[in-house]
Amino acid sequence: MLVAVPEAEPIVGEWRRRHTHDAPLGLAAHVTLLFPFVPATRVPEAEERLARLIVRRRCFEVSFGSTALWPEVLYLEPEPAEPFAELTAAIAGEWPEHPPYEGAHETVIPHLTVAESDDAALLRSIAAEVELHLPVVAAVTAASVFVEDEDARWHEHARLPLAEGA
Repeated sequence: MLVAVPEAEPIVGEWRRRHTHDAPLGLAAHVTLLFPFVPATRVPEAEERLARLIVRRRCFEVSFGSTALWPEVLYLEPEPAEPFAELTAAIAGEWPEHPPYEGAHETVIPHLTVAESDDAALLRSIAAEVELHLPVVAAVTAASVFVEDEDARWHEHARLPLAEGA
């Protein structure tokens, strides 16, 4: 489950293709909501329930105005981050057998990954380049379910709309 951010693709797309594991496999710029989600074979049975859950949340605007670093990860920080965190909590609450990142993190921080590397100097260099083009402003109107195929490539299975209006 993710929120695609196509507005960020011109700025981070090439960095992601060169320096992340998921971009070469079909995932464009995005904020992850829940990974892993149900196995691909069970996505169709989860889709209606998920659509009802997603449509309870309102569309919102987000700005990515700065980069941040974790060890080995350069990312964009969304502002506001709360709507992403609320979506993650709602989905994980509905499927508690699939905690975000398999429960590896006590707190899930919404983010848009730009690059992954153990070379801190490389990440700082990419950050300096990306920051020249910020902020990225996007309208979040849907969440997407992606599934992995037998070749380990990711494809959008469904785009589920959020509620219109303020």
